[in-house]
Amino acid sequence: MAQKTNSLAHTKWMCKYHIVFTPKYRRKVIYNQLRNDIREIIIRLCQYRGGEIIEGHLMSDHV
Repeated sequence: MAQKTNSLAHTKWMCKYHIVFTPKYRRKVIYNQLRNDIREIIIRLCQYRGGEIIEGHLMSDHV
């Protein structure tokens, strides 16, 4: 994986975000049913916005 940096005349930057999605009250029963749907939505959003998912984990109570 290449380190992708953005730049302007006097600056360079590389933005990385750590995002955690947690359902209200961490209701595992509801969340487990929706995990794959949430995964697909996040992938589509990243593709739409031109982002890249470096690493992803689907846990029983959060993404």
